[in-house]
Amino acid sequence: MSAALETKGDWLQSWDPEDPQKWDKKLAYNTLTVTTFTLTLCFVAWFLPSAIVPKLTALGYTFTQSQLYWMAAMPGLSGGLLRLVWMVVPPIMGTRKMVTLTTLLLILPVLGWGFEVTNPDVPYWRLMGLAFLAGIGGGAFSGFMPSTSYFFPRRMQGTVLGVQAGVGNFGVSLVQLLTPWLISFGMFGFLGSQQMAVPGKESVIVWYQNSALVYIPFIVVGAIWAYLVLKSVPVKANIKQQFDIFSNQDTWWMTLLYIMTFGTFSGLSAQFGLLMSNLYGSGNPEIVQGAGASATLLVDGYALPDPVKYVFLGPLIGAGARVAFSPLTDRMGGAVWSLISGVGILASILYTLGGLVPDTSSAEALTAGFNQFLWGMLAIFLFSGIGNASTFKQMPMIFERRQAGGVIGWTGAIAAFGPFLFGVGLTLMPPTTFYIIGAVWAVMCIAITWTRYARPGAPKKS
Repeated sequence: MSAALETKGDWLQSWDPEDPQKWDKKLAYNTLTVTTFTLTLCFVAWFLPSAIVPKLTALGYTFTQSQLYWMAAMPGLSGGLLRLVWMVVPPIMGTRKMVTLTTLLLILPVLGWGFEVTNPDVPYWRLMGLAFLAGIGGGAFSGFMPSTSYFFPRRMQGTVLGVQAGVGNFGVSLVQLLTPWLISFGMFGFLGSQQMAVPGKESVIVWYQNSALVYIPFIVVGAIWAYLVLKSVPVKANIKQQFDIFSNQDTWWMTLLYIMTFGTFSGLSAQFGLLMSNLYGSGNPEIVQGAGASATLLVDGYALPDPVKYVFLGPLIGAGARVAFSPLTDRMGGAVWSLISGVGILASILYTLGGLVPDTSSAEALTAGFNQFLWGMLAIFLFSGIGNASTFKQMPMIFERRQAGGVIGWTGAIAAFGPFLFGVGLTLMPPTTFYIIGAVWAVMCIAITWTRYARPGAPKKS
């Protein structure tokens, strides 16, 4: 057995990815495979409410528009809070125990949603509790990503972390893409079926419990796989020692940049369906009068968009961009792509503003506005995905290994509040105002990136 593979319990001994004699490539990639699979399940659990909440009214639940926004926002609040816990776990608990136990915890929200989505009489607080528990999947990111970074040399971390985070992010699209198909047949018919009433269409029979319960076997397999395969890297630090990252100004600058990128990605992923429904679908009383099967269209000739058919596209594009652009960040550096991301997000927001106020004067005007809204949103997802890749290349270059892991966990924790902040923002103010704030934030981040990281002679060229 090589020195790299000598173990003491879960812990590897003399592990150093920068030294070929103390690094095992096969173990590193096995770790990447297992943790990426389980991280994908974490994102499935985290964003499962985003695939269910927009349809609760159609399923007979009597919640207000504001209550639904808050329900969709709650996983973001809990995900952000729980990331503050998970960010300090890897050096203390180790990769093997952390990944195994975290994966098992996903059973709580997934099983809960599978049963409660069949009961329109369930009290609001119980669904809010399940929405909070869904944040376990979001919290895991700040433990999984730093932990994986310990297994690879710096020269590879842009690609490796981009692939893991990007494939993990596909869990968002996976749950939103598969849900319409999964609910169409009685896989778990013993829990009964539901009537889904969509305005302007006949009611259909669905089995919405399928959208959650189908993932339970994969979660169990992922936990067992993690326990059998994973080891832990001896990067030891107590909580107090890990807090030294906060004395480094770059921790705060990178936090602002990652809020722009992942905060936007996660926030829009959680709220995309509701926002579309409330602007151009059944949630807009200027377009639809009444609710359920008796609802009538107030704009003749207009075809209501079904959010379920569109919401997966944004996360899919964002996650795909994160994977595709990660190798480019290793070749060209992260800062230049963070700069491109900021400019692209700013331009996309400005374009989308015109689609945030639907013109109900005619079906043609409404359709044109919807197309502008949709393409603008997809562009925002694209550039946020590029920025998600580039910032994760920058952090291992700016900080030493242990600090880089901590900063990755911290920035991920703060940006995970995106779904909550987007939900609160869209509840308290018109979408146009909220998007203008986002544009101002992008301008600030462009200035930070250029001044600190990207310009010739920048203090922390990365």
